[in-house]
Amino acid sequence: MKGISALGTQGHFIQEGFLGALLAQRLRTLADQELAEGALTVPGTSRGRTGNSGQPVRGDLTRWMTESDALYPELYEKFNALRLGLNVEAYLGLRRFDLQLAHYREGATGYARHRDAFRTPGPVRRVTAIVYLNPDWEPRHGGMLRLYAPGGALDVGPVMDRAVIFLSELLEHEVLPPHAPRWALTAWYYA
Repeated sequence: MKGISALGTQGHFIQEGFLGALLAQRLRTLADQELAEGALTVPGTSRGRTGNSGQPVRGDLTRWMTESDALYPELYEKFNALRLGLNVEAYLGLRRFDLQLAHYREGATGYARHRDAFRTPGPVRRVTAIVYLNPDWEPRHGGMLRLYAPGGALDVGPVMDRAVIFLSELLEHEVLPPHAPRWALTAWYYA
């Protein structure tokens, strides 16, 4: 898979067209329906609901994707192919992944700077893969992902069907406040 070698040097890579246009659009349509039906909820965080400033750490609504979801088999195939590619090309020994759909409303709080993994007993998140579902995104819409990479901060626009893959334990990142609705699907891969 193109770009995987960059994990060793940069800690991340970006892939355009990860899901394919048709699947990405179908997922966005389903996500909009689920938001309208109230299926997304305010998530918790492992370190509480507020940061050092007393402000919320994150401002999104989420829902875990499961095998009962209509598009899950197609999503599973795409994310599992990434898992296999990472194992073959980067020798990561990834065994499984979880999928979460997230939505930020216009004007919501972003997500404070953090890492997705910490050294703890049991399965550890090794890789994070975020795929965006925003067909008309423009820079003025905000909501960019800021990666704190070894070469400096990098802002990535949440463009439709763009995937950002990075090492969960290595890279701190944050979601900048959105000025338009923002959708993302995140997979966390475990060793």
